[in-house]
Amino acid sequence: MPRPHIEFVQSQYLPFVGGALGGARSALAAKVLSRDSESGATSSVLRVPPGWRGEGAIATDEEFLVLEGDVTINGQTLGPFGYAHVPKGASTTLSSTHGAIAVWFLDAVPSATPVGPFDPARRVVLDAMSVPYTGNFHPEFPGGAGRKWLFRDPAGGEETWLLGTMALRNAARPEVHPVVEEMFLLAGEVHGDRGIMRPGAYFWRPPGLAHGPFGTRTGNLYLFRTIGGPLATSYIDS
Repeated sequence: MPRPHIEFVQSQYLPFVGGALGGARSALAAKVLSRDSESGATSSVLRVPPGWRGEGAIATDEEFLVLEGDVTINGQTLGPFGYAHVPKGASTTLSSTHGAIAVWFLDAVPSATPVGPFDPARRVVLDAMSVPYTGNFHPEFPGGAGRKWLFRDPAGGEETWLLGTMALRNAARPEVHPVVEEMFLLAGEVHGDRGIMRPGAYFWRPPGLAHGPFGTRTGNLYLFRTIGGPLATSYIDS
């Protein structure tokens, strides 16, 4: 398996490593949460120094959510909960005035590349605070949760979203998905069979892996992504 199953790691225990991402992002220190040994794809917590600037196009899709500080993309400044998805080959100027901490996803090594054609629908820049919550997204999903859609890829169907759940919510059954499920916990606690996930927790689950059930005393806020298509869920009686 190019990227191992991780269930789960607290990112606080990982060090920031300079140059860990290479290419056009080599000046940024990163806590690498997971890495694909074949493609070079990474999921990281990235530290952007004050005054940093990066320009040009890179040969991979790039996606990030700001946790602290500021990141400006093509003149639009994003603060905490600012989100961007940039298609490979898109000419982009990134910078930070005061520095930032962000969850950062790259689908390959971020080497520089000439500007190329891309679907504008795959370029998204938004403030997640302004995205409305939606509910009733699965008929069997336990109540007490809402989803903020950040990105739904018109090409491959991959999805990125925030999931907020209420306190004292509990699921009764394990579940399984046909695609990769990836998560970074932004707030609250998640109780499960591997222990208690707290803010900064991260997991990478390959397709077809049964997991859960999970619950929360505090409520929580997750950042989720899929790879390989849109999320679909089957529940297991157990």
